[in-house]
Amino acid sequence: MTARVAVVIPCYNDGATLAAAVQSVRESEPIEVVVVNDGSSDPGTLLELQRLRGAGVHVIDRENGGLSAARMTGVAATAPPYIYPLDADDCLQAGALQALLDALERAPRAAFAYGDYEVFGEYRGRWHSPERFDPWAMTYANFIPVSSLIRRSALEQVGGWELHNAVEDWDLWLKMVERGWDGVRVPRVVYRRRVHGESLISDTRRRHGEMVGRLRARHRELFASRRRLAARSRPGLTKRLSYPLLFGLRNRNLIPGALESRVLRLGLERSLRRAQREAGDPIGA
Repeated sequence: MTARVAVVIPCYNDGATLAAAVQSVRESEPIEVVVVNDGSSDPGTLLELQRLRGAGVHVIDRENGGLSAARMTGVAATAPPYIYPLDADDCLQAGALQALLDALERAPRAAFAYGDYEVFGEYRGRWHSPERFDPWAMTYANFIPVSSLIRRSALEQVGGWELHNAVEDWDLWLKMVERGWDGVRVPRVVYRRRVHGESLISDTRRRHGEMVGRLRARHRELFASRRRLAARSRPGLTKRLSYPLLFGLRNRNLIPGALESRVLRLGLERSLRRAQREAGDPIGA
């Protein structure tokens, strides 16, 4: 039976967690797995890569070029019609790929299928993905999990992953919007995301304005068409009011830490908490 999915695992000095990521790919049908060594220099990682090769895992070596380049190297080296990017420190849930495949094959207008994820490591929780892919909301924050199953034809049409510094996935989803693609949700946990510390989450919040500015420059027409996108997405009134408030403050670095918590206690508390959680702050959710 020919594999329908290629799982691409970029690795940069992730030897301590890489084996668990590879071993987490467990399905009832053949899955093509490729590990892309993105110029790792850590001796322990190099030993682990050698061990995986000996066990028959397909490992590709390349000079360090960042996450996007490593993923696209894996895409180019594989053939299945669906791509699943898995970070080397995360773990896929058994049966998740089959569920995502079923959903995506039932939705020909969808470029990708996504689900929920569990947080583990220094924090624990569950991130609940949005019920539907909302193009309007995506101009405010990235609501789609990194590890989603992607249709290869759509990925290649939009040019794949291109950017760096935590905006590569958000940029990809925006490119999908521009080409008229949709996304479909699977109501289950798809993978487990390892969170190493609050510093990473805080840094992402702090740089939110910088990230939005970079994406706005790349997708000017899309950001300028928010009114049209809102008519298409039909977000509720509370959401239309709360998203500009929450993310506008975050973009200007006016809502860090304790201040953000105070804003969440205002009259729009429920909607704002939902917006915060959907924007990639799953801890405690």
